[in-house]
Amino acid sequence: MSRLPPRSRKVRILATLGPASDTPEMIRALFVAGADAFRINMSHGAHEDHATRIATIRALEKEFQRPTTILGDLQGPKLRVGTFEKGLALLETGAPFILDRDETPGDSRRVNLPHPEIYAALVPETRLLLDDGKMVLRVKAIGEDRIDSIVEVGGTLSNRKGVNVPDVVVPVPALTDKDRRDLSFAMQQGCDWIALSFVQRPEDLAEARKLMGGYGSLMAKIEKPSAVQRLEEIIEMADGVMVARGDLGVELPPYDVPPLQKQIVATARRMGRPVVVATQMLESMIKSPSPTRAEVSDVATAVYDGADAVMLSAETAAGDWPVEAVAMMDAIAHSVERDPGYLARLHFTETLPDPTTADALAEATGNIVNVVGASAITCFTSSGSTVRRVARERPSAPILALTPRTDTARKLGLTWGVHAIRTKDIGNFEEMIGKARRMALRHGMAEKGGKIVVLAGVPFGTPGSTNVLHVAAVRGDELKDRD
Repeated sequence: MSRLPPRSRKVRILATLGPASDTPEMIRALFVAGADAFRINMSHGAHEDHATRIATIRALEKEFQRPTTILGDLQGPKLRVGTFEKGLALLETGAPFILDRDETPGDSRRVNLPHPEIYAALVPETRLLLDDGKMVLRVKAIGEDRIDSIVEVGGTLSNRKGVNVPDVVVPVPALTDKDRRDLSFAMQQGCDWIALSFVQRPEDLAEARKLMGGYGSLMAKIEKPSAVQRLEEIIEMADGVMVARGDLGVELPPYDVPPLQKQIVATARRMGRPVVVATQMLESMIKSPSPTRAEVSDVATAVYDGADAVMLSAETAAGDWPVEAVAMMDAIAHSVERDPGYLARLHFTETLPDPTTADALAEATGNIVNVVGASAITCFTSSGSTVRRVARERPSAPILALTPRTDTARKLGLTWGVHAIRTKDIGNFEEMIGKARRMALRHGMAEKGGKIVVLAGVPFGTPGSTNVLHVAAVRGDELKDRD
């Protein structure tokens, strides 16, 4: 068995697995290079392939004695046009174009659109975006079986390309039949987080919650303008949120995405939910061993804003330089977090505590760390709520989460500044302080003569009962005792 020391950076790295990262050797290399969590993209690949990747991650978890987070990302509903007689058609700017329910192959004047929900939702003068926004139609008239439009931005449209409807809420269910099968598979395989795609409203999360039945954690992917309009309600219903900039950038002007990213990150932080920034972060590294300066700045901005995690998509799933992409993201995060002004920038976002004992202690912890010079914050937790409260305050010291529950330790892998480990439960105050000292020493988060801040709840093992804060001095000989 091996044991890697805790990451010395606070932000987490989420790496997507795919054809370029299929082997146990490559997944191990990504982990060693800095990947804290792995994304299984249900949009591609067979369940058998995903199961093999998940088994590899769990083997790594045993090898390195570190609970490791797996996120199962559901595809969500995909709206697409039908087929064309010649496989493609040229849509000329200014020309009329019809979308209808006729399944006959289309041409430059019309094509099938087999989604009745779109017909019901549209109103005149709304837009339809085709093929990731490359072409734009302006709707002029809508019937039960026909949409008349004018081509505002033309181009070549081929079979089954995607359709985006940015200006209205389309009443499609957030879960398709494929998503339900994938969700069941993800739960059977022990995925720790489930990401729900194309969330438009808080109600979209309800079915997934019901099917999960208390299992795992649910992440809402924000990739629709309609979701931004009800952002706080959606975040309240979710356990975490992802800024999915790919589709946001299709449905919105690209210059609107950066301020929205900052708004989503700040709102999630205020509400104490982990937030992941995703899509095209190091896009050029799909083919190049080094990123552009603009991409480096993009990743750095997400770290400065206090995102819990930054995500690599095609860079690690299908790129030529997956390990280098993780190592680069790790290096960028380290560079930002070494900036003397980093913590001050983090606290531009105000996180007001709720009027509870747990929130009061979590807020006080950051101040105590700074005053006494503590090297770590040790949290005893069952559900993870204590740790999330402390992490919301973005303290200067790393957070060591001690939990008897493997599922809790794994889920905390997407939380800023947290190193989570599974350990035996505690029974009394003396045992708590002794274990906190030993574990901080063992994992390199404290040294002889240093101080740690300890948080827990009494009675021990009761979720949500955080009511004890203690500053403990580390003697340095605690590891002579048995754990």
